[in-house]
Amino acid sequence: MLFEDIIGQEHIKNHLKQTVDNGRIPHAQLFVGNEGCGTLPMAIAYAQHIIGFGKNEVAKNENAIKFKNLSHPDLHFAFPVTTSDKAKSHPVSSHYLEEWRQLIKEQPYGNLFDWYKLLGVDNKQGQIGVDEAQDIVKSLSLKSYEGGYKVMIIWMAEKMNTACANKLLKLIEEPPNKTVFILITEDEEQIINTIKSRCQILHFPPLAENDIKEALIKDYELDTAVATKIAHQSNGNYNKACDLVYQDSEDLQFEEWFVFWVRSAFKAKGNKAAIHELISWSETIAKTGRETQKQFLHFCLDFFRQALLLNYNANDLVFLEPKTESFKLEKFAPFVHNANILEISDELQDAIYHIERNGNSKIILTDLSIKLTRLLHKKAE
Repeated sequence: MLFEDIIGQEHIKNHLKQTVDNGRIPHAQLFVGNEGCGTLPMAIAYAQHIIGFGKNEVAKNENAIKFKNLSHPDLHFAFPVTTSDKAKSHPVSSHYLEEWRQLIKEQPYGNLFDWYKLLGVDNKQGQIGVDEAQDIVKSLSLKSYEGGYKVMIIWMAEKMNTACANKLLKLIEEPPNKTVFILITEDEEQIINTIKSRCQILHFPPLAENDIKEALIKDYELDTAVATKIAHQSNGNYNKACDLVYQDSEDLQFEEWFVFWVRSAFKAKGNKAAIHELISWSETIAKTGRETQKQFLHFCLDFFRQALLLNYNANDLVFLEPKTESFKLEKFAPFVHNANILEISDELQDAIYHIERNGNSKIILTDLSIKLTRLLHKKAE
């Protein structure tokens, strides 16, 4: 994967190239960016530039082939994993390299949900644990295959548990000579401060609409008008744009759940039958995997924010176009306002927090639903 293969982010590409050209490569960097902005493809391209830089043409060509297959011996990966048929205990990234290469080949802008779906473990929550830390220490203690740089890319670094983070702390602070750490995260706040303070932090903005449009036309040969519409709906997220091209987005299912949920919540005031509908809805969602539940609640957060923006006439920032017939965002928007949006947001984030910590999903979702019935009926101030 080369810099020219990466969508947009030109200023970041130029900055990273300069660090290599000037021989001033930070030993630990933290790439921070939302899903679909290109942090992982950028890290791989940067690693290729570091490892393949300054070699003769033959070596460069060999490196290009190894990088294309993600099999270069000086390029190392760590990412969240969990137990499965392939690794029944002590799972580490090396057990899943084949699937990892498949993800990057097919969905280089993919998210954690796509990764767990590929592994068939979206009912579990993965992590980067202490076994992984031991593997990282072991692999980086070996000499570089080509005598140059070794690069360790840790994807979704916020999934490192405390034991793993503590074990890697010294190594990240003082890595072996010519060893570079690239940590990638969507949520900087979840990275412990002792790790964060040892990294040079690089923030990735969402992709520009025009960059997404051009990439869609190039990759999928879409008509300009269709590509423009999808680019706007994707909200700077190329992974979402690709899902919209294939009509394969989990958002379609999420929207169906959301619409049923808010309609039932509206009816539930003084209506026993609607309360039963909400309990039944909670049971249905609780049967899905925890990652699906968390992804859905994040979708709900976005939906409420979009409704709020529309309610306050910030139309240029509204990208959501519900597909459900008879559900209009314009009609829903007046019910999301200054008197309830903060509480709705807090309740959703609390639910995500408790689900992440293995709380009983059915109870959490039922409680959230009953609170929503009260919040949606609040009057604007």
